[in-house]
Amino acid sequence: MSDTNIQFEQLIAQCRELFEKKLKDYGPSWRIMRPQSVTDQIFIKANRIRSLEIKGTSKVDEGIRPEFIAIVNYGVIGLIQLELGFAETTDITGDEALALYDKYITITKELMYAKNHDYDEAWRSMRISSYTDLILMKIYRTKQIESHNGKTIVSEGIDANYMDMINYALFGLIKLEYGE
Repeated sequence: MSDTNIQFEQLIAQCRELFEKKLKDYGPSWRIMRPQSVTDQIFIKANRIRSLEIKGTSKVDEGIRPEFIAIVNYGVIGLIQLELGFAETTDITGDEALALYDKYITITKELMYAKNHDYDEAWRSMRISSYTDLILMKIYRTKQIESHNGKTIVSEGIDANYMDMINYALFGLIKLEYGE
């Protein structure tokens, strides 16, 4: 399991580095996004991954890896937006955005570590395409919960679905980066 922890930390660092660079380019402009829009952004990324997996070719010179990174980062943005609500403007600084990123990626990582212990790293035997399908399923669940104004009867909430999407994307990145 220590390999998993190291690999997870390395890929989280890469995702965070891109998030930080984009913050420098754009600031926290994503603060205006409502959670439903964040969910739709994740859908676009996951749908593109699935399309590339099925077609095997790309007309845009970007592969699956950047899309998984985007799912991680938009998932964290979704968690932040759930906590703060959306804003009419960029109402936080880049440093505040990074602190929130660190808070939510840590919570998500701890969830993965707990589940990984209980499931005994079963994800390592899965195909990357299964992570894509699971992310898409979680998106459809999230959209359903959003259509019910975030209310569920027995199911986990939107935040849990975002965390699962982040972790599935990180599993995909680990498999792409380090192989089976």
